Amino acid sequence: MTTTKAPFDSATGFLPINDPLTALREPFIDWEQTAQQLPKWLLSDHLRDQLEQLPPFPVDKLSHPAEFERAMLILSFLGHAYVWGASSPSAHLPARLAVPWYQVAHQLDRPPVLSYASYALYNWRRLDRMRPVELGNIALLQNFWGGVDEEWFILIHIDIEARAKPAIAALRPALAAVANNNTEQLLHNLTCIQLALQEIYKTLQRMPEFCSPLIYYQRVRPFIHGWNNNPSLPDGLYYEGVDAYQNRAQQFRGETGAQSTIIPALDTLLGIEHEDDPLKAYLLEMRNYMPTQHRNLLTQLAAGPRLRDYILKQRHTNAALVDAYNGCVLGVERFRALHLQYADQYIHQQSQSGDANPTTIGTGGTPFMRYLDKHKRESKQFLIGQ
Repeated sequence: MTTTKAPFDSATGFLPINDPLTALREPFIDWEQTAQQLPKWLLSDHLRDQLEQLPPFPVDKLSHPAEFERAMLILSFLGHAYVWGASSPSAHLPARLAVPWYQVAHQLDRPPVLSYASYALYNWRRLDRMRPVELGNIALLQNFWGGVDEEWFILIHIDIEARAKPAIAALRPALAAVANNNTEQLLHNLTCIQLALQEIYKTLQRMPEFCSPLIYYQRVRPFIHGWNNNPSLPDGLYYEGVDAYQNRAQQFRGETGAQSTIIPALDTLLGIEHEDDPLKAYLLEMRNYMPTQHRNLLTQLAAGPRLRDYILKQRHTNAALVDAYNGCVLGVERFRALHLQYADQYIHQQSQSGDANPTTIGTGGTPFMRYLDKHKRESKQFLIGQ
């Protein structure tokens, strides 16, 4: 498969090296204008007609990775708006949308569905280019309904990605320190990770400031569901005109934070493992929705020296190293605990509004409360006693 790879540098974390492209050039103007007006079209009674009447999407005019990511963002938002943006969901996506969405996704080696990469990683701009990527200086490029709750929900994730950069930059150096038996360097790397985990936790704590649980459930969440294990689309979605699918409905999972590479990367480095059950298979499946370069990093980390085993051998002689490692594990566990608390408040406690937006099934198509609680408990089991 031909893959369009965006540049990747762990020093910038999992955010793109360069700020995301804000618009495609002239051949895409009708698609860009429709995307920009999507909140207005969603309030109309003929969104689907508008999307079906758009001119052909000229995929052959895309050349750079940033352009493919911008195209993926537009097609993903418009595709989900077509499926979920009317009184009842559509099990069929017209060829006008389905074919270019498949072609662009194929080039990016991701499924044609809205994933975390398009929803968050490539969906921001800086208000002041001289200031960093952080809350207070970032805005979304694309919304569904729009409004402060949707904006804030996604911006929180973008700020988390930005604050995780020191942790991501320390991953490979930490493994190199293990390989070189450099405990001083390893202690420094683990300290960087621990401090970054404290920062992303502080950002996650800010979610309730501008994102109401009720508004999130009723106005934000409905659009990010996929068509795998969703009761309202039991067979999945038909991508009309896509020959590769042979007129068979496809079941892709919706956008979910499990598609962020931060926690999987830290799990891999720290040796936090999950039991062989459907949850573990689900976590591995989520990698298919990540950018290729992020998946490759997870593979590299898994192939590296086993950091936890290295620290276990020194647990009676190097208390500082063990403390730093345990601090990282507790940071992961604390982040997961707060995420679980929000999942309960923002989804599980809400009054279900219909089959398309269940309170017991996550946007990724899993029984999320049980899985998130299991994540949290399994994380803490990897603390090292002295």
